[in-house]
Amino acid sequence: MAKNPKPNPNSTIKIKQKRKRAKSEDDDQQFASEDPIEATQIEEKALEIDTNDNKINKNETLTFESLNLSEPTLKAINDMEFNYTTEIQGRCIPLLMEGKNVVAAAKAGSGKTLAFLVPAVELLHKLNFAPRNGTGVIVVCPTRELAIQTHAVAKELLKYHSMTHGLVIGGAARRGEAERLVKGVNLLVATPDRLLDHLQNTKGFIYKRLKCLTIDEADRILEANFEEEMKQIIKILPKVRQAALLSATQTNKVADFARLSLKDHIYVGLDEEKKMVTSEGLEQGYCIVPCAKRSILLYTFLKRHLSHKVMVFFSSVDSVKFHSELLKHINVECFDIHGQQNQQKQITTFFDFCKAEKGILLCTDVAARGLDIPSVDWIIQYDPPDDLKEFMHRLGRTARGKGSKENALLILTPEELPFLFYLKEAKVPLKEYEFPEKKLANVQSRLEKLVATNYHLNKSAKEAYRASVLAYSLHSRKDIFNARHLDQQAVAASFFFTNPPKISITSDRSTSKPRKSKRSRN
Repeated sequence: MAKNPKPNPNSTIKIKQKRKRAKSEDDDQQFASEDPIEATQIEEKALEIDTNDNKINKNETLTFESLNLSEPTLKAINDMEFNYTTEIQGRCIPLLMEGKNVVAAAKAGSGKTLAFLVPAVELLHKLNFAPRNGTGVIVVCPTRELAIQTHAVAKELLKYHSMTHGLVIGGAARRGEAERLVKGVNLLVATPDRLLDHLQNTKGFIYKRLKCLTIDEADRILEANFEEEMKQIIKILPKVRQAALLSATQTNKVADFARLSLKDHIYVGLDEEKKMVTSEGLEQGYCIVPCAKRSILLYTFLKRHLSHKVMVFFSSVDSVKFHSELLKHINVECFDIHGQQNQQKQITTFFDFCKAEKGILLCTDVAARGLDIPSVDWIIQYDPPDDLKEFMHRLGRTARGKGSKENALLILTPEELPFLFYLKEAKVPLKEYEFPEKKLANVQSRLEKLVATNYHLNKSAKEAYRASVLAYSLHSRKDIFNARHLDQQAVAASFFFTNPPKISITSDRSTSKPRKSKRSRN
């Protein structure tokens, strides 16, 4: 599918790539680019890499036509304009079509969804599943957004098949879901608590003929405290069935869960090959900017990239709200997604941004994982995330697919420079970009006046300022991000105050860290 042309950083904001390499006595002082951000933490006895049964060359690119797929499935894939498999697809699809249980780990954007949906559709086709047979495949996703996306892909794959498909998620009309389940849903996509609800309470839900259970983003499901629900789901569902467990990262908790839910499984992981965890087409860079100039740099960048698709990540909900309100006040249209919006608002905004050919999306880390947003040109990390996993998941929103060429920019203050050494230790390659201050928009005084005179904007700016200081105080890397070392005057200037407003840091209401309540996410 066609991709937007790669934006040239030198022709837009004119952030100039630093051509002089940092002075160093040895190559160890340069940013590495070969290794992943973290190695897989899996007990070998629990997840063994199959070397005998899996005869697919790990680096081989396969065509979908070579996988012996049914004509309806192949026709649907052709309509989706996919000809060649990604590596995870080429390794997982044959194994799953052979009936093997699979645990797979792969970076964001590697094509995991098709890797498990194609075999699922083929299984239903082979068994001639009809509505009267009930549910033959269940796919469990951690969030509504990801479930909606997965169901949309399943719907496309089933375009030329007669099997039925359905979606059950929290927040939707339960009665309508139950009616569809009773009529017969062959391929069901669900979030954990709503699935458990139907399993326990929907009479006429035929699931005893289940042939395959797929758990997508297993690491995130466990992070969201759905472990107990998943144990109950697995206990209720038939024991004799195929299973697949997929995730972006593999942890000991995922390994333990795999042992409980899958028997005799094969582990397929791309990270053991020491590849980049981020997509190959992603060019990553950073720039150092004085704290007081951060918002001006962002404004200048966005104004120069109005013809592109840009995602900007902030550390707090209130910061997203403020910057969104500010940009709209000065006629820069943007979308925003954060955890304090209701689910319908998040879903609507997400799909509107997906469909847009250009635009700006301001967001917290609620949009950092699982969401497949096409043709994103730039990922801007305005506030560094709390950990490296979120750093990489943010980057995973772009360059999703083979041949993609997109960009990412990390904005740091001089005091945050040690964060680069932290990234270097994790083998994250970054290029340095310089920006000439004379090229920044001369709008500081104008925006200070706007914030000072507009009551609602002033209140929003004060809340964002407070949230920014609070996020700093809660950051896990206190050796780098220490609120006591903040230049309050400079931070205030970045929110367009001439003097730091009086605030009270007493709660974590404004931070964007995921809430432990699973109901709020599902």
